[in-house]
Amino acid sequence: MPRVIAIAALSTVLLACQPETAGTQASETAQQSAAPEYLNPNPRAPYSEGVRYGGLIFLAGKTGGLGEPGVQAETRRTLEAIQDALERFGSSMDRVVKCTVFLVDMAEWSAMNEVYAEFFPENKPARTAVGISLGGDTRVEIECIAAT
Repeated sequence: MPRVIAIAALSTVLLACQPETAGTQASETAQQSAAPEYLNPNPRAPYSEGVRYGGLIFLAGKTGGLGEPGVQAETRRTLEAIQDALERFGSSMDRVVKCTVFLVDMAEWSAMNEVYAEFFPENKPARTAVGISLGGDTRVEIECIAAT
């Protein structure tokens, strides 16, 4: 008789755990099978402006384009372009979780950072800054990852 009670108790425990496990497995399978969504592919280049996948938006690097020269003005235009893209794709600056900043001259980091801080007053994303050669008159490029 004790053996029957032990088997019944074990069955009850296994059944109680099964729905949660099955739900978790189904959720993981659904996430794995979801295809990335390529947002606003650039017809003149081999990339998309952004890719939505797994609750995140991965934005391609943006630059400030033409306008007033200088790293601060360019940083402002770049972050405004990022803000515009995020809003078009269903996110916002306060949902950015990671940025990578590419600077032609790392000596301009402080000047860039002053403008950058204006765009992230509360929710400060993780960030990496790297010195690189961009070519042309471009001083700064920024890429971001944001939650949807």
